[in-house]
Amino acid sequence: MRTIPLGHTGVEVSALCLGAMYFGTRTGEATSLALLDQYVAAGGTFIDTANIYAHWAEGGQGGESETLLGRWMKQRGNRADLFIASKVGFEYTGVDRGLSAGRIEAECDKSLRRLGVETIDLYYAHVDDRATPLDETLAAFDRLVQAGKVRYVGASNYTAWRLEEARAVSAAGGYPVFCGVQQRHTYLRPKPGADFDPQLAANDDLLDFCRVRSAEITLLAYSPLLGGAYTRADRPVPAEYAGPDTDARLAALRAVAAAHGATPNQVVLAWMLHSDPVVIPVFAASTPQQMAENLGALDVALSPGDMAQLNGASG
Repeated sequence: MRTIPLGHTGVEVSALCLGAMYFGTRTGEATSLALLDQYVAAGGTFIDTANIYAHWAEGGQGGESETLLGRWMKQRGNRADLFIASKVGFEYTGVDRGLSAGRIEAECDKSLRRLGVETIDLYYAHVDDRATPLDETLAAFDRLVQAGKVRYVGASNYTAWRLEEARAVSAAGGYPVFCGVQQRHTYLRPKPGADFDPQLAANDDLLDFCRVRSAEITLLAYSPLLGGAYTRADRPVPAEYAGPDTDARLAALRAVAAAHGATPNQVVLAWMLHSDPVVIPVFAASTPQQMAENLGALDVALSPGDMAQLNGASG
């Protein structure tokens, strides 16, 4: 498994991060454990979850993903080999949305118990809370780092200007600086005015911010494969991505995929890894075949010509 530096941390993480959102809910325990084993067997170590996963799934309350990961790590005895990310900020059963100090610290303790670990490697602010001062939020993260409960902190669903504001607050207060930002991002571009609320899609400002500050902060992409829309006839492209250049970009994607003997999904993931700034995809899989396909993206070497063809496609 290729590795990529994570922001300013000095740590290198797996180029493909495994999203565990539905492990323990939509994806049953036996399948989830097998998929985790398959990812690790391929050299993967970077696994992403959150306290809220997946409260909206049938039978879910929140915390199921963390709990399953905790059981798997205990059974395999592999905690020391992994880089585990979790998140706080969104609402779920019995917990309101927000990043107050009390909520951050209480939710971190819950996540640690569910995961059965002493430290979370990367702990994200899952959503920007503009009602709570950044100083309060970042000071709470600092206390978690000082206590050894968290190694590094990141942000998700933040605009570029809020990331820069947080960076300034951290510098002034001596708090941890966000090392990564996880945002909705894929090869297709959102149509003008597309609204993903409460999620945010990476825009040109965020990409430019991460490009200029690539030694400090890494962009991670969630929903990179649009739930199968690139390859499955039964999964149409979401309306938010039905823009003027969608057809041209899909045609370019398919052409590059055919030239490499790859699938469109593999090319989307490879495109992120070849981009400037480099983007770490947070991918999901619900079957061994999907896992193998996604991991195969690491074998797709895109040339500068391929990237020009993909990036230049427009309507």
